[in-house]
Amino acid sequence: MAEKTSVRLVFMGTPPFAATILTHLAAWPLGKIVAVLTQPDRPAKRGHKMSPSAVKTRALELKLPVFQPISLKDTATVDSLTQLQPDFLLVAAYGLLLPQKILSLPKYPPLNVHASLLPKYRGAAPVQRAILEGVAPNACTGVSIMQMVQALDAGPVYAKESLLIGEHTADSLLDALAPIGANLLLKVLEAFLAGTALCTPQDANEATYAAKLDKKSGEIAFTKSAREVHAQIRAVTSKPGAQIVLHVQAIDSTFTLKVLPGRITDEPCAEVAGSVRRTKDTLEIACTDYWYQLLEIKPQGKAFMSIKAFLNGYLRHVPEGVCGMIAGEE
Repeated sequence: MAEKTSVRLVFMGTPPFAATILTHLAAWPLGKIVAVLTQPDRPAKRGHKMSPSAVKTRALELKLPVFQPISLKDTATVDSLTQLQPDFLLVAAYGLLLPQKILSLPKYPPLNVHASLLPKYRGAAPVQRAILEGVAPNACTGVSIMQMVQALDAGPVYAKESLLIGEHTADSLLDALAPIGANLLLKVLEAFLAGTALCTPQDANEATYAAKLDKKSGEIAFTKSAREVHAQIRAVTSKPGAQIVLHVQAIDSTFTLKVLPGRITDEPCAEVAGSVRRTKDTLEIACTDYWYQLLEIKPQGKAFMSIKAFLNGYLRHVPEGVCGMIAGEE
């Protein structure tokens, strides 16, 4: 490309998904990152130590200037960004709404890397919702590069790329989508510089909304198909996490367990949904069609362990066969 001058980039993002995109942007020879904006440090889950975002950590490793405004509406933040004279304003999972004053700052349209095939799954949790609803074996999701507008994720789209959901969890799917999104973004940036960038308006009639998942989203119900159960567990791994409450009648004990994705067995199930069956080496839960086999679980206050370890420890006196129920599904 004939143009030699580096374009000035302001990047805004927070989680690991965005950190991957930042890494690719930093290596782009046609751009210079003049500022990185990310969410303020948050208290860690344990203890009171403040924890930086993945984007802040990566930006500091790359020796890039980092800003962590609490709000983007104050005059000082707008003035600071104005003085940077950005050519491009690039956003990936930042977490704060951008006012029109900031959207209007760059020379080129402000761009967002959104982890869905827009207009499906606008909103905060596109990957999780895609997994929840992507029960069919050939279900896909993807990444879109869109122009940012005031309406939520409603701007025209410059590029899309799809990916098979397969057995991905929310975490692993985000990891897989991040480099795809980064490469798409660079192609769009180069198209702008070459004067060939084209966009397509979204069809609002096809739009769906991906609301953020809360802790209740991780409470697994087994009164549905095994595929739906498997999708729900994968969608909430690792946040907010999948949880079940297991009551074992044989020893009159109840266990609150976090669970990781398991395996759908080939055996049709005739038991009441939510019934729990112990074999020598497995713990299986009845869905409406097949048994669902747990592989790794975490009792309260303990680390994740294999089901075999749980059986040999907590359930060592429980005989084989149907031995309990998932609480709430009796």
